[in-house]
Amino acid sequence: MTAGIERIDFRGTPALRLATRNGASALVSLFGGQVLSWTPPGGAERLYLSPDAVFDGETPIRGGIPVCFPQFADLGTLPAHGFARTRNWSVVTERGSKDYALVTLGLTDDEATRVLWPHAFSAELSILLEESRLDLEFEVTNTGDGDLEFTAALHTYLSVREVEESRLEGLHGFSFRDKTDANRIKRDSGDVLLIEGETDRVYHDVQRPVLLREYDRSLGINADGFPDVVVWNPWIERSAAIADLPDDAFRHMLCVEAAAARQPVRLAPGESWWGRQTLVAL
Repeated sequence: MTAGIERIDFRGTPALRLATRNGASALVSLFGGQVLSWTPPGGAERLYLSPDAVFDGETPIRGGIPVCFPQFADLGTLPAHGFARTRNWSVVTERGSKDYALVTLGLTDDEATRVLWPHAFSAELSILLEESRLDLEFEVTNTGDGDLEFTAALHTYLSVREVEESRLEGLHGFSFRDKTDANRIKRDSGDVLLIEGETDRVYHDVQRPVLLREYDRSLGINADGFPDVVVWNPWIERSAAIADLPDDAFRHMLCVEAAAARQPVRLAPGESWWGRQTLVAL
């Protein structure tokens, strides 16, 4: 694969293929501004993209790294996870060399977004591919005349060989909201988090990196600017009930998301906010 950035068509959707000379690659859909694939050197895919994902230019794409904005999940009156993941993003900048590829995508308000959310804004998602590392930085600017508030997340679907054999480290001692138990607030007391059933947690104010271990490989996950970490796996019944997921999808995916969910971000006119998620293949 040639190093650099290539514009391609992926299942009928305009996309960018990023690649470096050491064999790292990523695939980014302009619909949703969404990373769909990330393969570090060595050839093992690290993101989960549902084989049943819909590519019709309207339906959210199931998998990869959807951008949740200006609402995370159902924490508000908008459609779940907001509208950014179902909008067409534009290419703002792109540059690269043999060792890295960087693309910045942009999204701004228009008549359709203001019907749902009556605010003027500009958003940029920068995607940096280098060595065994993938960086995503999401920035929002209030371009209107009044204050605005939003919640947001990078809804990262990680590919795992077997979720029950995976171990998530780094969340010990942090409080979390457990959606599977009437949104009760709990404290994580285990050395590792094992996925043994439906899991839907928002960890609050996480202040250290998280490590995903599985068999002979690990993945370092770090966030800056995003105070919360979401961990989600639909397990057996919910996986079977989601139309664009195979029944056994829960075995091969684990969402570990950088989020601003507990406290909305508030921006005065002209103010900006940014959050970053970094994935490092180990």
